[in-house]
Amino acid sequence: MQEIDTTYAQSDSAQPESTRVLRRLLYASFALLALLLLVLLPPLISVNRFQRRIATSISNSLGRPVHLDRVSLNLLPLPGFTLQNLVVSEDPAFGTEPIIRANSVRATLRISSLWSKRVEFSTISFTEPSVNLVHATNGKWNLESILLQASRIEAAPTAQTKAGPEPRFPYIEATGARLNLKQGQEKLPLSLTEAEFALWLPNPQEWHLRLQARPTRTDTNISDAGIIQVEGTLGHAESLGQVPLKLEGEWRNAPLGEASRLVVGHDAGLRGEMTLTASVGGTVGNSSVQTRLRLNDTRRSDFVPAHTLSVDVECLGTATGAFHAFENVRCSWPPAGSGAQTIALAGSLPDVRRLESATVEVGTPGIPASTLLEWLRIASARVPADVSATGTMTGSFSYHPGSASPWEGEVLIAGASLKSAKAEVASLVAGDIVVRSVPRSTVETSSRRRSSLPSGSVFVLSPVSLALGGKEPATLEGYIDASGYTLHLGGMATASRLLELGVAMPQFGDSLSEIVPTNRAAGPFRIDLAASRPWGGQQVWRDASVHTSAGRSRRVALD
Repeated sequence: MQEIDTTYAQSDSAQPESTRVLRRLLYASFALLALLLLVLLPPLISVNRFQRRIATSISNSLGRPVHLDRVSLNLLPLPGFTLQNLVVSEDPAFGTEPIIRANSVRATLRISSLWSKRVEFSTISFTEPSVNLVHATNGKWNLESILLQASRIEAAPTAQTKAGPEPRFPYIEATGARLNLKQGQEKLPLSLTEAEFALWLPNPQEWHLRLQARPTRTDTNISDAGIIQVEGTLGHAESLGQVPLKLEGEWRNAPLGEASRLVVGHDAGLRGEMTLTASVGGTVGNSSVQTRLRLNDTRRSDFVPAHTLSVDVECLGTATGAFHAFENVRCSWPPAGSGAQTIALAGSLPDVRRLESATVEVGTPGIPASTLLEWLRIASARVPADVSATGTMTGSFSYHPGSASPWEGEVLIAGASLKSAKAEVASLVAGDIVVRSVPRSTVETSSRRRSSLPSGSVFVLSPVSLALGGKEPATLEGYIDASGYTLHLGGMATASRLLELGVAMPQFGDSLSEIVPTNRAAGPFRIDLAASRPWGGQQVWRDASVHTSAGRSRRVALD
């Protein structure tokens, strides 16, 4: 009897084990069947009959005609559609080239919406799309109507977990995108490549966007101009000017050589690294703007100075007219509150399409002459290391377009001195140095070389006292205009002191040694010399005391 009970117990324990194995095999079969259906069914199901409905839905959202070549169904990893050759047509007022073109777009369905009457997409992913951003001659942008059309459509936040009366806004993203810039019908060489873009709706009245891309230029070879990143929010409004916005942008890791290729189309001959940050807050029509420019290890490309230049400039202003005008611009180097101010600038730009309409006022409360000398050593390899300078430079200049002399102002180096270790006396310069703007008629009347000057501003160098070895100091004076400068040096001097002055100030001394007489005694003699140099050209020194100086002049290229 005990053996029979044991047999029944073993039979009862074996039965659940076999049931569990059978159940597992059944689940595995169902899973395998579902997987096969997911793989095999999509190619057999034709969704091209939905192609027109999908294109119409996208067209209504953007307010532009949309064309598709093909629509296919995907069930893995999540159910959705793949759109082939998506083309969004342009508003005829901005041209005929499509505003958006993408070879492939993946639209992923929200699974919970499959059991409702309204189908919703969780994400829409563009692969390597091309986007044209057009700025018309009347100041309008081609994205303006798309932005306003989207703001009229009621939508629920992207992250909302449960469906509501309004459809949830999808998470829109793009990888490998290219953004082309056009001015009217002309495509500009500037563009953004390798762009990563994302757009979503954190709340019903606000979009959040993120963009990261590499700037480039098509008409020159740019290897790496850094990275541009923008992130912020845009709100809903009835017109573009009323759209609330808050944006933060940064252009970082930009070598100055490549950055200059991007901005001006060629290498400006500068080396170093640039970082530019900006923040914008307000509306598209009227917003506050704050920017900060940092230049590190700045120098010329053709030589390496003992010290490089670092620049940190902050600018504040107000952007109006959809960023077509900037008012109350104020810039400071270094930024306000971070140290003694070096240079301050104030101005306005009524129309960014007419840079000549800008007004500018720039000034300095005081820059040591030693700092100016260091800047000159960064700009030129010819400045001797044993030369020192003292004094303080103050001054201000203003630019007002439309006047006969748009640039006006004055700069003063008080207590100026220039010393060289090889100099016979303490300083080559004695006293103040003053450069100021004057009426053109004043210079035309007193000019020793020509009776008329090119149009534009004229600045005069007031007589500067130079210790050149005579009992009385010699004087240097001249004027500067848009074409170049002219100098006059007169008084008593020795040949050695003249040559020392030319060595201490190499650009001033170009060809001076050729005009210094060698047949004079060691003592001082009277000089009457003049020099002229066109900008970017060669300097000519001549003996102004004689009528013919062709045999006693020499042309030297400007450093």
